[in-house]
Amino acid sequence: MNKQLRRVSTLVLLMFLALFVSTTIVQFFQQDNLQSDGRNARTIYASFQSERGQILVDGEPIAYSERVDDRYNYQRVYPAGPIYSTVTGYFSVQPSAGGLEGELNSFLTGDSDAQFLDRLNAILTGRDPQGASVELTIDPVVQQAAWDALGDYTGAVVAIDPKTGGILALVSKPTYDPNALAVHDPDAVEANYQALLADPADPLVDRGISGDLNPPGSTFKLVVAAAALESGQYTPDSTFPNPTSIDLPGTSTPITNSADSNCGGGGEATLATALRLSCNIPFAQLAGALGDDAIRDQAAEFGFGESFDIPMPTEPSSYPQTKSEAETWLTGFGQASVRTTPLQMAMVSAAIANGGSLMRPTLVESIVAPDLSVLESLQPQEYSRPLSPENAATLAQMMVDGVSSGVANNARISGVAVAGKTGTAENGPGEPYTLWFTGFAPADDPRVAIAVVLEDRQTGFGNLLAAPIARTVMEAVLNR
Repeated sequence: MNKQLRRVSTLVLLMFLALFVSTTIVQFFQQDNLQSDGRNARTIYASFQSERGQILVDGEPIAYSERVDDRYNYQRVYPAGPIYSTVTGYFSVQPSAGGLEGELNSFLTGDSDAQFLDRLNAILTGRDPQGASVELTIDPVVQQAAWDALGDYTGAVVAIDPKTGGILALVSKPTYDPNALAVHDPDAVEANYQALLADPADPLVDRGISGDLNPPGSTFKLVVAAAALESGQYTPDSTFPNPTSIDLPGTSTPITNSADSNCGGGGEATLATALRLSCNIPFAQLAGALGDDAIRDQAAEFGFGESFDIPMPTEPSSYPQTKSEAETWLTGFGQASVRTTPLQMAMVSAAIANGGSLMRPTLVESIVAPDLSVLESLQPQEYSRPLSPENAATLAQMMVDGVSSGVANNARISGVAVAGKTGTAENGPGEPYTLWFTGFAPADDPRVAIAVVLEDRQTGFGNLLAAPIARTVMEAVLNR
C-alpha cells in the first residue's frame, strides 16, 4: 500500500470514527435532553399517542385524557380546573409547567422503568398503550374548604396529616385554569401562558411551597421555643424581662411587643406567657441568649434549608447567618432575614403534634398501573425528631393555651382542643404585612396540622384574618 493510499484510508477511518462517536453521543448521552426539548415536535406528538394516566383524588379524576379527533389523539382535561392547578400543573402541546404532570410524567405516560413489562405486554397483545394513574393524599372536602376559605386573598393554605406526612390540602391564590393551557392550539397556549406570566399577581406561582418566601413573624417563635426547651436550660416557667420597649443590642433602634402593648402586664413574662400572648421582647432576648447557631440547628431539624420532593421540589426555607446580636434578636420573632413557606410552617406544627417526630411530606398515596397492580404506595417516612416527646407535649400545651386564652383565640373550635400560633410579619417600612396562622387539631389526637399565609395585607393581624381560615379547614377535617 503506497503512502497516499494509507493517508486516504486513515482519513476515511477517522471520518467513520467521528460519525460513530457523534451518533453515540446523540443516541445515548443527549437522548434525554433532545426528548425534553420543547422544540422537539416528534416527541410532543408521540406523548399524545397513548392515553395518559389519571390523577385521582378519592378515586375521582382531577386530570384525565379524553380522545379527540385531531393529530394529537388525546387532550388533557381538568374537571375542577383552578382548585387543583397548583397540584396538577398542566399537560400541553407546549412543555408542562411543573406540578404532578411534569414530575410524574414517566408514570403517567407509561414510560417509567417500573412499567417495562406492561409496555411489553401491550406490544405483544396489540393493546393500546396506557399510562399509570396517580392517587393523591389530598382530601377533596378539605381542599374545597381551603379553596373557599381563602376566598379572594393572596396567599396559601397547606394542611398535613401529621402522622403520615400526607398533604390533605394545597391551595394557592391567585391561580389559573389549566384547561386554558391544555388546548391543542399552540398559538392559543402560548398566548394564554404569556398572559399568565405578565400578570402582576403571579398566578403561576405556588405560594404554598415556593415563590418569594415570606418572613414567618411570630409563628417562628415555635422554633425558638423548641430550641429553648431542647437546650435543657429553659422551661415554660422561665422568666424574661418584658418592658414595653427595648433597644436592640448595640443600636438605638427600639422594638416593642405587638401593638406596643405591655404584653401581660409588663415587668417580666414567662416563656409560656410570652408564647400565649406572642410577646416579641422576651423572645428577642431568648434568641440572643440561645444564639443563632442553636436556633439555626433547631430550624434545620424542622426542615429549614431542605427542598422536599412532594414530588414537586419545594423551595427551601431559610434561617440566615446573622451579622450581629441585634439581627439575632430580630429572628427571635421571625423577622430579619428569616424566610419560609406555608408547607414548612405546617411541618413545624406537624412535628409538635406528632410527639416530636416529623414525617416527610408527600402528595402521592399510590401509583397504579392499568392492570391495577400497585407500582408505588405511600410508606410514611420519618424525616427527623426535632423534639423529644416530653418537650413536644409541653410545647403543644403552650399552643393550646394560645388558642384557648391567648392571641390565637379565633382558631377556637367548640368542643375541640386546638393548638395554634399566629403571626403578623413586617416586610419593611411602608410595606404591607404578611399574616400567618399555624397549628393542629385535635390537640389530644391530632388529625391535621395546618399553615395559612396571607400576603400583601395593609391592615389586619394573623388572629383576625388567618386564624378563621385555618379554623374552617380544620373543621372540614374533623367533620369527615
